[in-house]
Amino acid sequence: MIEDRAVDGAADTFAPEEVALRPRNVQFDWSQAPLHWIPSDPYASHGVTALNLFLPVAERWFSKLLSDSLVYVRDEHLREEIVGFVGQEAVHARTHDIVLAEYLRGHGIDPEPFTKQLEWVAGQYDLRIDQAPPDKKRKALASGTHALSAAEHYTGVLGNWALNNRWDELGADPTLTDLYRWHGAEEVEHRHVSFNVAKYFGMDYFAQAAAGVMVTVVFFAMMLRGTKYLVHQDPALPKLGYLRLLWRLRNSGKSGALPSMGFYVRSGLTLLRRDYSPVDEGSTAQAVAYLASSPAARAAHG
Repeated sequence: MIEDRAVDGAADTFAPEEVALRPRNVQFDWSQAPLHWIPSDPYASHGVTALNLFLPVAERWFSKLLSDSLVYVRDEHLREEIVGFVGQEAVHARTHDIVLAEYLRGHGIDPEPFTKQLEWVAGQYDLRIDQAPPDKKRKALASGTHALSAAEHYTGVLGNWALNNRWDELGADPTLTDLYRWHGAEEVEHRHVSFNVAKYFGMDYFAQAAAGVMVTVVFFAMMLRGTKYLVHQDPALPKLGYLRLLWRLRNSGKSGALPSMGFYVRSGLTLLRRDYSPVDEGSTAQAVAYLASSPAARAAHG
């Protein structure tokens, strides 16, 4: 099954650490992209588009956290990977900001009421870092890297799923398909970085498991909340409550338009394994190959 490949991943022909991470210029044209960009499944469309509400805020936080951690990192190779990671995340955040401005607002949806909630959540951790005394700053940053490692686990497995899913068969809009596959491919490409940083800052198994549980709850709660927000802003759809919305999303998972509930459970449980490694969650070779052929990346280079 496609989802089994997306969870287990294919063996890489080279290690992720062999790739020099770099941001890539991309160019998207949203003018013809419909709001229901996965035909016949508006709920799946909104479920994926909810990432556009979540990602810019999250990725700016990711970048700030790792940039702040650089002062404590002495390993030169890890420092280079952090710089490449931050550069890629900055492009991701900027691109998704444009999606919010041009795509969602072009369809009459104002994302600001929900993104303000996300910014408040991210701001609570920033506040903790800012208020930490100098001798406690490294410890506060360390706990942040643990949470980031768990969050990047999900961006990596979802990126791998996007590279191997059925959107083409379902007739999904090619521009938005490329957006998520380009982004997903870079998430697969740098999936090892935050984990390596967390290990550098002393993450043990119990910190890994605790961060995994916390991030899982927050991530999926906010994604479900974001999906509900989009559904309620869509005049073509009924204003469903959470239970009925989850049932619709379950059906979308069965059709392959979204990851299934089982996929999410299996992906989350891998964070509880003592031998967990993000290197096993996807193929760097596949990601790099897609990034070389992405229509948006090719358009940016003429």
